[in-house]
Amino acid sequence: MMETEDALIIQHVAERILKARIDLDAGDVRDAVQTAYDEFRYARVRTYLPVLLERRAGDLLHDAGDSRSRL
Repeated sequence: MMETEDALIIQHVAERILKARIDLDAGDVRDAVQTAYDEFRYARVRTYLPVLLERRAGDLLHDAGDSRSRL
C-alpha cells in the first residue's frame, strides 16, 4: 500500500512543479522528483514528504540548469 501512496505523491509533486515551471522538461522533472524520493524514501515521518520532495527536486533541477549553462 505504501508504494502506491508514494507513487501518487511522486506524480503529484511532479505535476505541481510542471504547472509552476512550464519551461522545464517533463522528463527532467520526473527524474528529479524520483531522485528526491530515493533520498527520502526511508523517512519515518511521512507527513512532510511532498514538501521535502518538491524542495529537493527544485534544488536538483536548479543545479542541473547551472551545470548546463556552464557547458
